[in-house]
Amino acid sequence: MTAVDSRTITVKEAVSRVTKAIKKDRPVFIWGPPGVGKSEMCQYIVDSGELGNAKLIDIRAALLDPTDVRGFPAPDLANNRMVWLPPVDFPTEKEAAEYDNIVILFDELNSAAQSVQAALYQLILNKKVGQYVLPKNVKLVAAGNRESDKGVTYRMPTPLANRFVHVEIRADFDAWLDWAVTNKIHEDVVGYISFAKADLFDFDPRASGHAFATPRSWSFVSQFCEDNDMSDAELTDLVAGTVGEGIAVKFMTHRKYAKDLPLPADILAGKVKECRVKEISAQYALTIGMCYELQSTFETIGKEDTNAWHKLADNFFRFMMDFFPTEMTVMGCRVAINQYNLPFQPDKLKNFDEFYNRFGKYVAASNED
Repeated sequence: MTAVDSRTITVKEAVSRVTKAIKKDRPVFIWGPPGVGKSEMCQYIVDSGELGNAKLIDIRAALLDPTDVRGFPAPDLANNRMVWLPPVDFPTEKEAAEYDNIVILFDELNSAAQSVQAALYQLILNKKVGQYVLPKNVKLVAAGNRESDKGVTYRMPTPLANRFVHVEIRADFDAWLDWAVTNKIHEDVVGYISFAKADLFDFDPRASGHAFATPRSWSFVSQFCEDNDMSDAELTDLVAGTVGEGIAVKFMTHRKYAKDLPLPADILAGKVKECRVKEISAQYALTIGMCYELQSTFETIGKEDTNAWHKLADNFFRFMMDFFPTEMTVMGCRVAINQYNLPFQPDKLKNFDEFYNRFGKYVAASNED
């Protein structure tokens, strides 16, 4: 059985759909290929505040036995009968009372043995199993790979499948960009993917290689890029082992150009008045680097000296207008405003009128999208 017939949605779209289903107390199954961000999306929903004071309990269903769902039998000698001790991962009424909502994620559910899936029938539909009853504020979500992804999966029994609302997510650049800049993914990674969007997700279940590009594997590359003591040879080997040989070669070429870029701090300080590097992916990396720097300086000086910070912001807009194409300039503005909520005050930016006249309509259109 496939998860859905054909409809797929982006991670950003799935956040709103899954959140609404959770609020209606309907169990949701999130389908998607490896590394697309299913588990991270559930954590984001819990952290977003949409569910109030919430907690996520992540249970790897593939590691469960049926008794891990039902509980463990123990003798009740006083009454001469057997009782079942509930699993420690399932919250008690006392624990649940500390939160507005608790979300239990059964990750890799369709990788669990069918005996485990069968044990979950009653829990998913009626929120109880044996003697244990889930507290009313506990919501259920599950996630798994599709059978076509060639992972270790078992066909989901029809009765269990019918207990879920099913959504299938796909990799999407705009949703990933929002997540990447919020989580400070290395600017070289963001810059490269902004230029080569198709390389964000390069999974082919028919391929024989071990490494392939996914949003998850790019986060690993970002961690490697943060290590300033790593040689180019070491980094190349690790990137190739993370996203594949072909993409690694292209990424390292991008890194070579990015090394010649000026420091974002020097641009914001007005010390750099030109940009000699014309390689587009490197310019994307510089744009993200400036956004990171602008957000960091707002946290350190912007809240106390708004005039000094707006001088840096003015250089940010001036540099982009002078050296970057429209798409990149709009992206830089969108990241600064939408992801970092930077409080630009037009009356303190001498370049604002020019920026608005040249790019205002494009920024507005990108926000509508």
